[in-house]
Amino acid sequence: MDGILERACAKLNLGLAVRGRRPDGYHELHTLFATVDVCDEVRLRPEGRGVTLTVGGEFEAPQGPENLAWRAAEAYLEAADAPGGVAVRLEKRVPAGAGLGGGSADAAAVLRGLAKIYPAEIDLEALARELGADVPFLLRGGLAEGRGAGEELAFLEPLEAHFVLVRPPFEVPTAAAYAALEPRDFGGDLDVGGILDALRRGAPPPWRNDLERAVFFAYPPLADLKRLLEEHGLAGALMSGSGSTLFAPVESREKAERYADALARRYPGFWVRAASLTPGEGA
Repeated sequence: MDGILERACAKLNLGLAVRGRRPDGYHELHTLFATVDVCDEVRLRPEGRGVTLTVGGEFEAPQGPENLAWRAAEAYLEAADAPGGVAVRLEKRVPAGAGLGGGSADAAAVLRGLAKIYPAEIDLEALARELGADVPFLLRGGLAEGRGAGEELAFLEPLEAHFVLVRPPFEVPTAAAYAALEPRDFGGDLDVGGILDALRRGAPPPWRNDLERAVFFAYPPLADLKRLLEEHGLAGALMSGSGSTLFAPVESREKAERYADALARRYPGFWVRAASLTPGEGA
């Protein structure tokens, strides 16, 4: 399949503070988003009318309107009054239900690709906000401070940092994780400066994820996994988003790959990857 190829890179939350629940039912967040070099591939090719979607790769995903990438394509074609349709092919390498924003990254990649195939004077960021809270960040990627539901963004200078990602063989539904929050889980702003400084120095960052208590209570194996990672020497392990992926910073890519190889052998059936921050698709 020829056409335009876009990367859809996973995101990490380098800290996630839940400030409280808003009157509209959403939660007020403060987070530090970062994209890493674990990416789906999204190939787009113009065709007659409408949207067709096929999925391959390591993970299965819906191939119709229940897939956010399909909905992103439909939304763009309608907003742009495009003269044709699109065929989309996803190669999935980022697992779902993992706190990595894989579906949102696919949707953002579809928007970027369609803007090249059918250029139009439309607000891509507004379209991204309608699709989901993570999509506006993933439209550009890189490193950004997020507020609101995650859609209020302040982009930051790229940073070199390396991580080990470990996802156990189960998903955590995002809505259920937030629904389980209690007022005692709410906290103040993240120490963004402290987190970035620690990552530059190779020290454990002063980050936290306010969803961990509720998610670990519902999924005790995640709490056990975090403890085991720290016992393996991975100080500062943290859950990304609503889970189920945990990640930990390491000093170099080489060390990340050594840890990933060892953990994959130690925990068969777990998804384990070395990852490094990326400057983003729009940088």
